[in-house]
Amino acid sequence: METTRQSKISRLLQKDLSDIFLNETRKTHGVLISVSVVRVSPDLSVAKVYLSIFPSEKAQEILDSIRLNARNIRYELAQRIRFQLRKTPELSFFLDDSLDYIENIDMLLKK
Repeated sequence: METTRQSKISRLLQKDLSDIFLNETRKTHGVLISVSVVRVSPDLSVAKVYLSIFPSEKAQEILDSIRLNARNIRYELAQRIRFQLRKTPELSFFLDDSLDYIENIDMLLKK
């Protein structure tokens, strides 16, 4: 069960991470990264960030690049939320493939 504080912080992180990825993807045309869900641990030290990446063919490659740059992303996030949070949580990035799963089910149901 997620507490009210956890949900508020997850929404804050989701909004700011979305802005960070939006600014970064403007430089690379044809790539869209959206933050689907952010789950924060009860002690607020770890945040699991689920990303939806378009086009899905490049998803794993882009996710690997994001994981390599996680320290820089965390620093940018810390600069944005420094007045709301004392410590910035460690970020773990995961691929959210729920849209691909839904698309696959729709395709199978149409057959």
